[in-house]
Amino acid sequence: MKCKNCNTALSKLINYCPICGAKIVKKRLTFKNITADINEQFLNIDNKFLKTFIHLFSKPEDVINGFIDGTRKKYVNVIQYFAISLTLVGVQVFLMNTFFKDALEFDPNMFGPMMDSEAQKNNPFANFNIEEVNNFQSIIYILSVPVSTIATWISYYILGIRHYNFTEHLVINLYYSGQIIFVTAILSILFLCFGLDYLLISGVISVLTFGYFFYVLKRVFNSTFWDTVLHFIVVMFAYLILFVVLIIIATIIGFLYVLLNKEQFINAV
Repeated sequence: MKCKNCNTALSKLINYCPICGAKIVKKRLTFKNITADINEQFLNIDNKFLKTFIHLFSKPEDVINGFIDGTRKKYVNVIQYFAISLTLVGVQVFLMNTFFKDALEFDPNMFGPMMDSEAQKNNPFANFNIEEVNNFQSIIYILSVPVSTIATWISYYILGIRHYNFTEHLVINLYYSGQIIFVTAILSILFLCFGLDYLLISGVISVLTFGYFFYVLKRVFNSTFWDTVLHFIVVMFAYLILFVVLIIIATIIGFLYVLLNKEQFINAV
Protein backbone atom coordinates (compact mmCIF):
# COMPACT_ATOMS: atom_id res chain seq x y z
CA MET A 1 0.00 0.00 0.00
CA LYS A 2 1.22 3.50 -0.85
CA CYS A 3 0.38 6.95 0.49
CA LYS A 4 -1.98 8.69 -1.93
CA ASN A 5 -0.41 12.06 -1.11
CA CYS A 6 3.34 11.44 -1.32
CA ASN A 7 3.47 7.92 -2.82
CA THR A 8 5.48 6.51 0.12
CA ALA A 9 5.26 2.75 0.74
CA LEU A 10 3.21 2.14 3.89
CA SER A 11 2.48 -0.62 6.33
CA LYS A 12 -1.15 -1.71 6.63
CA LEU A 13 -0.90 -1.31 10.41
CA ILE A 14 -0.43 2.48 10.47
CA ASN A 15 -3.10 5.17 10.11
CA TYR A 16 -0.91 8.15 9.22
CA CYS A 17 1.91 8.54 6.71
CA PRO A 18 5.25 8.92 8.56
CA ILE A 19 6.59 11.14 5.74
CA CYS A 20 3.84 13.70 4.99
CA GLY A 21 1.61 13.11 8.03
CA ALA A 22 -1.52 12.61 5.94
CA LYS A 23 -4.31 10.41 7.28
CA ILE A 24 -4.52 7.10 5.44
CA VAL A 25 -7.97 6.66 3.90
CA LYS A 26 -8.84 2.97 3.81
CA LYS A 27 -12.62 3.16 3.32
CA ARG A 28 -14.57 4.16 0.24
CA LEU A 29 -15.92 7.72 0.23
CA THR A 30 -19.46 7.89 1.60
CA PHE A 31 -21.71 10.56 3.07
CA LYS A 32 -21.05 9.06 6.50
CA ASN A 33 -17.29 9.41 6.00
CA ILE A 34 -17.64 13.05 4.96
CA THR A 35 -19.86 13.80 7.97
CA ALA A 36 -17.34 12.15 10.29
CA ASP A 37 -14.46 14.19 8.80
CA ILE A 38 -16.40 17.47 9.17
CA ASN A 39 -17.22 16.57 12.78
CA GLU A 40 -13.57 15.74 13.47
CA GLN A 41 -12.21 18.90 11.86
CA PHE A 42 -14.74 21.52 12.96
CA LEU A 43 -17.45 20.33 15.38
CA ASN A 44 -15.66 18.10 17.86
CA ILE A 45 -14.87 19.98 21.09
CA ASP A 46 -11.32 18.57 20.96
CA ASN A 47 -10.67 19.45 17.32
CA LYS A 48 -7.82 21.71 16.22
CA PHE A 49 -10.01 24.53 14.94
CA LEU A 50 -11.87 25.14 18.22
CA LYS A 51 -8.65 24.66 20.15
CA THR A 52 -6.90 27.24 17.96
CA PHE A 53 -9.77 29.72 18.30
CA ILE A 54 -9.98 29.38 22.08
CA HIS A 55 -6.23 29.37 22.71
CA LEU A 56 -5.70 32.48 20.57
CA PHE A 57 -7.66 34.19 23.34
CA SER A 58 -6.40 32.33 26.40
CA LYS A 59 -2.76 31.72 25.41
CA PRO A 60 -1.94 33.19 21.98
CA GLU A 61 1.77 32.74 22.61
CA ASP A 62 1.31 28.94 22.57
CA VAL A 63 -0.41 29.05 19.17
CA ILE A 64 1.80 31.65 17.50
CA ASN A 65 5.18 30.89 19.03
CA GLY A 66 4.44 27.18 18.78
CA PHE A 67 3.92 27.46 15.03
CA ILE A 68 7.03 29.61 14.64
CA ASP A 69 9.11 27.12 16.69
CA GLY A 70 7.88 24.14 14.64
CA THR A 71 4.77 22.83 16.42
CA ARG A 72 2.53 22.37 13.36
CA LYS A 73 0.07 19.60 14.31
CA LYS A 74 -1.42 20.89 17.56
CA TYR A 75 -3.21 23.90 16.02
CA VAL A 76 -4.64 24.85 12.64
CA ASN A 77 -2.01 26.00 10.15
CA VAL A 78 -1.79 29.80 10.02
CA ILE A 79 -2.64 30.01 6.30
CA GLN A 80 -5.61 27.67 6.72
CA TYR A 81 -6.88 29.64 9.71
CA PHE A 82 -6.71 32.93 7.83
CA ALA A 83 -8.36 31.36 4.76
CA ILE A 84 -11.24 29.98 6.86
CA SER A 85 -11.74 33.42 8.41
CA LEU A 86 -12.00 34.97 4.93
CA THR A 87 -14.69 32.40 4.08
CA LEU A 88 -16.63 33.61 7.10
CA VAL A 89 -16.27 37.18 5.82
CA GLY A 90 -17.99 36.08 2.61
CA VAL A 91 -20.87 34.69 4.66
CA GLN A 92 -21.03 37.91 6.68
CA VAL A 93 -21.16 40.09 3.54
CA PHE A 94 -23.91 37.92 2.04
CA LEU A 95 -26.03 38.08 5.21
CA MET A 96 -25.53 41.83 5.61
CA ASN A 97 -26.33 42.60 1.97
CA THR A 98 -29.35 40.29 2.03
CA PHE A 99 -30.97 40.75 5.44
CA PHE A 100 -29.44 43.94 6.88
CA LYS A 101 -29.29 46.32 3.90
CA ASP A 102 -31.09 49.05 5.85
CA ALA A 103 -28.33 48.99 8.49
CA LEU A 104 -25.75 49.69 5.77
CA GLU A 105 -27.41 52.88 4.59
CA PHE A 106 -25.14 55.77 5.45
CA ASP A 107 -26.79 59.07 6.36
CA PRO A 108 -24.75 61.91 4.80
CA ASN A 109 -26.52 64.40 7.09
CA MET A 110 -25.19 62.90 10.30
CA PHE A 111 -22.51 65.58 10.52
CA GLY A 112 -23.96 68.79 11.92
CA PRO A 113 -22.35 71.48 9.71
CA MET A 114 -23.14 69.47 6.61
CA MET A 115 -26.86 69.11 7.20
CA ASP A 116 -28.05 72.07 5.12
CA SER A 117 -28.61 71.55 1.41
CA GLU A 118 -25.93 74.04 0.34
CA ALA A 119 -23.27 72.26 2.34
CA GLN A 120 -24.22 68.96 0.71
CA LYS A 121 -22.63 70.14 -2.53
CA ASN A 122 -19.22 69.91 -0.88
CA ASN A 123 -20.04 67.02 1.42
CA PRO A 124 -17.49 64.22 0.77
CA PHE A 125 -19.86 61.74 2.43
CA ALA A 126 -22.82 62.57 0.22
CA ASN A 127 -22.26 59.60 -2.10
CA PHE A 128 -20.64 57.31 0.45
CA ASN A 129 -21.94 53.75 0.22
CA ILE A 130 -21.04 51.37 3.04
CA GLU A 131 -22.42 48.42 1.07
CA GLU A 132 -19.82 48.92 -1.68
CA VAL A 133 -17.01 49.02 0.89
CA ASN A 134 -18.52 46.01 2.65
CA ASN A 135 -18.29 43.96 -0.56
CA PHE A 136 -14.50 44.37 -0.59
CA GLN A 137 -13.89 43.37 3.03
CA SER A 138 -11.90 40.26 2.14
CA ILE A 139 -9.56 42.23 -0.12
CA ILE A 140 -9.15 44.92 2.54
CA TYR A 141 -8.26 42.28 5.15
CA ILE A 142 -5.74 40.60 2.80
CA LEU A 143 -4.05 43.91 1.93
CA SER A 144 -3.93 44.99 5.58
CA VAL A 145 -1.82 41.96 6.62
CA PRO A 146 1.42 42.92 4.81
CA VAL A 147 1.02 46.51 6.02
CA SER A 148 0.63 45.47 9.67
CA THR A 149 3.49 42.98 9.25
CA ILE A 150 5.84 45.69 7.98
CA ALA A 151 4.70 47.93 10.85
CA THR A 152 5.44 45.36 13.59
CA TRP A 153 8.69 44.18 12.00
CA ILE A 154 10.09 47.71 11.56
CA SER A 155 8.89 48.85 14.99
CA TYR A 156 10.42 45.96 16.92
CA TYR A 157 13.59 46.19 14.82
CA ILE A 158 13.94 49.86 15.80
CA LEU A 159 13.30 48.96 19.44
CA GLY A 160 16.09 46.37 19.30
CA ILE A 161 13.84 43.31 19.58
CA ARG A 162 14.98 41.31 16.57
CA HIS A 163 14.57 37.63 17.44
CA TYR A 164 11.66 37.35 14.95
CA ASN A 165 12.33 37.76 11.24
CA PHE A 166 9.89 39.25 8.72
CA THR A 167 8.21 35.91 7.92
CA GLU A 168 7.69 35.21 11.62
CA HIS A 169 6.10 38.64 12.02
CA LEU A 170 3.85 37.66 9.11
CA VAL A 171 2.74 34.57 11.06
CA ILE A 172 1.97 36.74 14.09
CA ASN A 173 -0.15 39.11 12.03
CA LEU A 174 -1.92 36.36 10.09
CA TYR A 175 -3.05 34.61 13.27
CA TYR A 176 -4.07 37.94 14.80
CA SER A 177 -5.93 39.03 11.67
CA GLY A 178 -7.68 35.68 11.33
CA GLN A 179 -8.87 35.88 14.92
CA ILE A 180 -10.22 39.43 14.69
CA ILE A 181 -11.95 38.57 11.40
CA PHE A 182 -13.78 35.72 13.13
CA VAL A 183 -14.75 37.93 16.06
CA THR A 184 -15.73 40.88 13.86
CA ALA A 185 -17.93 38.76 11.60
CA ILE A 186 -19.68 36.97 14.46
CA LEU A 187 -20.26 40.09 16.57
CA SER A 188 -21.42 42.15 13.57
CA ILE A 189 -24.13 39.64 12.69
CA LEU A 190 -25.20 39.16 16.32
CA PHE A 191 -25.42 42.90 17.02
CA LEU A 192 -27.28 43.59 13.78
CA CYS A 193 -29.82 40.92 14.74
CA PHE A 194 -30.59 43.06 17.78
CA GLY A 195 -31.04 46.15 15.58
CA LEU A 196 -27.96 48.06 16.74
CA ASP A 197 -26.44 50.81 14.59
CA TYR A 198 -23.75 49.49 12.22
CA LEU A 199 -21.38 52.44 12.74
CA LEU A 200 -21.71 52.01 16.50
CA ILE A 201 -20.97 48.31 16.12
CA SER A 202 -17.91 49.05 14.00
CA GLY A 203 -16.60 51.54 16.57
CA VAL A 204 -16.99 49.12 19.47
CA ILE A 205 -15.38 46.27 17.55
CA SER A 206 -12.46 48.51 16.50
CA VAL A 207 -11.72 49.30 20.14
CA LEU A 208 -11.85 45.59 20.99
CA THR A 209 -9.49 44.68 18.14
CA PHE A 210 -6.92 47.26 19.22
CA GLY A 211 -7.16 45.92 22.77
CA TYR A 212 -6.69 42.37 21.54
CA PHE A 213 -3.69 43.44 19.43
CA PHE A 214 -2.09 44.92 22.56
CA TYR A 215 -2.79 41.66 24.40
CA VAL A 216 -1.26 39.53 21.62
CA LEU A 217 1.91 41.65 21.50
CA LYS A 218 2.31 41.39 25.26
CA ARG A 219 1.88 37.62 25.35
CA VAL A 220 3.85 36.74 22.21
CA PHE A 221 6.84 38.95 23.06
CA ASN A 222 6.53 38.21 26.80
CA SER A 223 7.00 41.88 27.72
CA THR A 224 5.87 43.91 30.71
CA PHE A 225 2.77 46.09 30.57
CA TRP A 226 4.64 49.38 30.11
CA ASP A 227 7.08 47.90 27.60
CA THR A 228 4.09 46.66 25.62
CA VAL A 229 2.53 50.14 25.79
CA LEU A 230 5.70 51.56 24.22
CA HIS A 231 5.80 48.79 21.59
CA PHE A 232 2.13 49.29 20.79
CA ILE A 233 2.51 53.06 20.33
CA VAL A 234 5.51 52.62 18.02
CA VAL A 235 3.68 49.96 15.98
CA MET A 236 0.58 52.16 15.65
CA PHE A 237 2.74 55.12 14.60
CA ALA A 238 4.51 53.00 11.97
CA TYR A 239 1.16 51.65 10.77
CA LEU A 240 -0.18 55.21 10.44
CA ILE A 241 2.86 56.33 8.43
CA LEU A 242 2.54 53.33 6.09
CA PHE A 243 -1.18 54.00 5.68
CA VAL A 244 -0.53 57.65 4.76
CA VAL A 245 2.22 56.63 2.33
CA LEU A 246 -0.14 54.16 0.64
CA ILE A 247 -2.83 56.84 0.33
CA ILE A 248 -0.32 59.25 -1.24
CA ILE A 249 0.87 56.56 -3.68
CA ALA A 250 -2.72 55.65 -4.59
CA THR A 251 -3.53 59.34 -5.12
CA ILE A 252 -0.49 59.85 -7.36
CA ILE A 253 -1.36 56.73 -9.39
CA GLY A 254 -4.95 57.92 -9.74
CA PHE A 255 -3.82 61.38 -10.81
CA LEU A 256 -1.41 59.95 -13.39
CA TYR A 257 -4.10 57.63 -14.71
CA VAL A 258 -6.52 60.52 -15.16
CA LEU A 259 -3.79 62.64 -16.73
CA LEU A 260 -2.80 59.93 -19.21
CA ASN A 261 -6.42 59.26 -20.12
CA LYS A 262 -7.51 62.88 -20.09
CA GLU A 263 -8.74 62.82 -23.68
CA GLN A 264 -10.87 59.74 -23.06
CA PHE A 265 -12.53 61.40 -20.05
CA ILE A 266 -13.19 64.57 -22.07
CA ASN A 267 -14.73 62.60 -24.93
CA ALA A 268 -16.86 60.61 -22.47
CA VAL A 269 -18.24 63.85 -21.02
